[in-house]
Amino acid sequence: MRLINRTPSRFAVVALGLLPFVATIVTYAIASHYRRLDNPADKLLPSLESMGQAFWRMAAVPDRRSGDLLLWIDTFDSLMRLGTGMAVSTLLAILFGIGIGFIPHIRSALAPYLATFSLIPPITILPILFITFGLGEVSKIALIVIGTAPVMIRATAQAVLDIPREMIIKAETLGASVWQMITRLVLPQVLPKLITALRLGLVPAWIFLISAEAIASTTGLGYRIFLVRRYLAMDVILPYVVWITLLAFILDRLLLLLSKRAFRWNHMGGAAL
Repeated sequence: MRLINRTPSRFAVVALGLLPFVATIVTYAIASHYRRLDNPADKLLPSLESMGQAFWRMAAVPDRRSGDLLLWIDTFDSLMRLGTGMAVSTLLAILFGIGIGFIPHIRSALAPYLATFSLIPPITILPILFITFGLGEVSKIALIVIGTAPVMIRATAQAVLDIPREMIIKAETLGASVWQMITRLVLPQVLPKLITALRLGLVPAWIFLISAEAIASTTGLGYRIFLVRRYLAMDVILPYVVWITLLAFILDRLLLLLSKRAFRWNHMGGAAL
């Protein structure tokens, strides 16, 4: 049997999935060990033990000044900004994506503008957002929306355009109005694709969030990383990077689970990544 036709067992799937993570941890531990042999005070590659202690300190030991658990305060504020920005982007994707994909006049009016607007690097307009909206929450959320909404709108519009024309003709033959076709035909077909677009949009959303928090913020995961970098506190920075990665992974898996539970028919063709 050819290799491409062999399906690994459940145990093999788990083992193969864990192998790269274990290899990364072991490689880092070895590199950190030999680097600290030459310089015990080295800060570039702190030991796993020192990173664990730093993570525990940020997560479980109240801050001397504020009395807060810094990790959880940073996590809550960052997730609130991320969630608000992605919620706005999702709403815009539904409204404008369906409009552009389903109604020719709206497509003619907005599609060229949206295609052009989506080419603007969002990070370059961050100073404009700070000048316009100030250094508060609005500018950070606006950056996430500007960075993710255009791509999500275009993905949603394309999903609408991919709906077989025969289905639309059948709905028209049965006397369905435009609103009925949108709510009963288009929206159910588009929602699984929208969740996929949302999952893909989370990657740039995290980048824009961390960038905005690093420049102008007093809380947040990005703010904390750029605050401690001046002290070369890699024992804090690296655990925060791992924590952000873990949060992103959990959000991605939750969205995938939601898609599988709500739209099983969309996942019948094979495994979803």
